Amino acid sequence: MTMPDIQPTVLVLTALPLEYAAIRAHVEEREERVHRDGTRVEVGRLTSASWHVALAELGMGAERAGVLTTQLINWLRPEAVLFVGVAGSLKDDVGIGDVVVGTQVYEIHGGKQTPEGFLVRPKALPGSHALEQAARSAVRDMPGVRAHFMPIATGDVVLADAESEIARFVRRNYNDAGAIEMEGSGALRAAHLSGQLNALVIRGISDRADAKKHRADASGSQQRAAKQAAAVTVAVLHKHRPREGCSDSEEVPQEATYGGDHIDFRGGTFHGPVTGKGDRRR
Repeated sequence: MTMPDIQPTVLVLTALPLEYAAIRAHVEEREERVHRDGTRVEVGRLTSASWHVALAELGMGAERAGVLTTQLINWLRPEAVLFVGVAGSLKDDVGIGDVVVGTQVYEIHGGKQTPEGFLVRPKALPGSHALEQAARSAVRDMPGVRAHFMPIATGDVVLADAESEIARFVRRNYNDAGAIEMEGSGALRAAHLSGQLNALVIRGISDRADAKKHRADASGSQQRAAKQAAAVTVAVLHKHRPREGCSDSEEVPQEATYGGDHIDFRGGTFHGPVTGKGDRRR
């Protein structure tokens, strides 16, 4: 099947296989669906929740995430988009195993190079207020999760040196960011450009974005961080409810209205050619 016959309600996106596996463990009755351009999702249900979930593994990078998120939004028409996975900490008090919920997401590479130096042109996208509130409520009843609500920095870089120039650049210009990752801004921008679509980035901390990153990864910190982020995501979706009046069935098109030699198809959805006959009166 190349197109879904149900309307998934929430789109949960990941970059890495281990992130995907952590979310997938919570999704029941999964069925794989394939976009005509080859992008694959698994559609299923969350345990004890009213949501359909479409789960996708997009690969790394903000540009890739933005393009594929746009494709999936246009295809699946979800109510909400969540990008979920692991990240590096940018704060001493944000430890490995903690979860950072992005109150906003910074694109860190925008700016202008001048003879006087690089002039930063910050771009920030806010996370959904409704989803953030659901997250704040959910984590109060999760004693095993230490959550932080703060900005997240997105950059096309794996940061493994806390004393590098890029690390100093982030601390200097985005000093309130609690974590750094590679996809969040792309997904949030796609959701923003698609209209009134709730979107949020949720990241588990797997390392401190320093020279010890490889040791943390080898210890299994990525798997633990991904599981924590997935647990918070599921808790958020148990709190956040679908809009009233939503249905899993396809939207029924409004009836066409006739006015003289014009047919008004506004609000209609059509899946085949429409043939019109002009008025032959002269």
